[in-house]
Amino acid sequence: MPYNDLEAVERISRHHPGKIAAVIVEPVAANMGVVPPSEGFLPGLREIATRSGALLVFDEVITGFRVARGGAQQLWDVRPDLTVLGKIIGGGLPVAAYGGRRELMEMIAPLGPVYQAGTLSGNPLAMRAGLATLPRLAAPEFYASLEKKSERLAEGIRSGLGRAGIRGQVNRVSSLLTLFFTENPVKDYAGAKKSDTAMFARFFQEMLKRGILLPPSQYEALFVSAAHTDADIHETARAAVESFEALKTA
Repeated sequence: MPYNDLEAVERISRHHPGKIAAVIVEPVAANMGVVPPSEGFLPGLREIATRSGALLVFDEVITGFRVARGGAQQLWDVRPDLTVLGKIIGGGLPVAAYGGRRELMEMIAPLGPVYQAGTLSGNPLAMRAGLATLPRLAAPEFYASLEKKSERLAEGIRSGLGRAGIRGQVNRVSSLLTLFFTENPVKDYAGAKKSDTAMFARFFQEMLKRGILLPPSQYEALFVSAAHTDADIHETARAAVESFEALKTA
C-alpha cells in the first residue's frame, strides 16, 4: 500500500477480513528519501492492525536510535507488536535484532515452535560495540544537540534554495533529512518520484567539488551524527549555497 495512505490500508483490511498477518512499515520512510508520517497515519495503522488481528511491525533499521533513543515509536507514541533493528545497535558493525511483546517472543525456540538462527546472531564483537554505544546515547542533551545540528543544516539548505530560486523540498525528521528537487511537498513514493534526478546528480557533483560527499541517489537519506561538529554543519550548508548558485548559472 502507498505510504501515508491510511484509507488504502483500511480498504484492504475490510476486503480481506482475518487474512492479514502483519502490517509492516518504516515509521519514517527513508528508502524513498526521508518522508515523515502524516498526522494520524501511525496511530491509524495501530488501530487497523489491532482491529483486524494483524501484527504491527515497525522497521526501525534506519530510525532506531537515530531519531530518538526509543526510535520513531517513542516520537509518535505508537507501540508496534514487533520492532526490527539493524547495525546501529552494534555501533555500526554487522548485526540485527528484533523484539516485541512477550507472548510473541515466547513463540521463538527454545520456548516456542518457531526456529530462528543467523550467521551473525550474538556476534561478540558487535555486542561489545553495541554495549559501548548505548551509554553515549543516554548522555544528557545528546539528542537535543543532534536536533539542533540537523535543523541548522536543513535551514541552511532551504535558505540556499530560496536565494538561488531553485525549486526544492527539504524533508527532515530529527537527524534524517533529504533534499528533493521538486516544487511539491513529498508525502509518498509517487511524490518522491516526481523529483528532478538530473538536477540532483548535478548538485551531487557540485557538492563533491567542494569536498562534501553526499549519498549519490536522490532517494537516500542524509544522516547527521554526533561526530559532526558545528563547523562541519556550517561548511556543508555553505557548500550547498555555493552549489545552488552554480546550478542556477549553469
